[in-house]
Amino acid sequence: MIAQRERNVIRQRVHTRIREKMSGTAERPRLNIYRSLSHIYAQLIDDHSGVTLASASTMTKKGESKRTGGNVMAAKEVGKAIAERAKEKGVKKVVFDRGGYLYHGRIKALADAAREAGLEF
Repeated sequence: MIAQRERNVIRQRVHTRIREKMSGTAERPRLNIYRSLSHIYAQLIDDHSGVTLASASTMTKKGESKRTGGNVMAAKEVGKAIAERAKEKGVKKVVFDRGGYLYHGRIKALADAAREAGLEF
């Protein structure tokens, strides 16, 4: 059995390999995903200027009721939220960066929800 630390090292190596081949621009930013056990995060990044254009996550703000962020339903909400924030910024096309994770489960749910909400990959 591979330990969690070793699994993360492998994921980071895969992510580095992916990042060598892709980058985001102002017209077509990179949609980066980070997944933890409890939450999921998405960012739209313009790599040429080094700026995050928009972000969404399952982290709760002060005063909001706690909800679980480590499931498929929460990932779908984040996908819809990042697509709405992208539209506000005038972004319709993105480059999808799965962050070294398998395109399965929460990652796939987030991507599908973002597509349904109007983003083009």
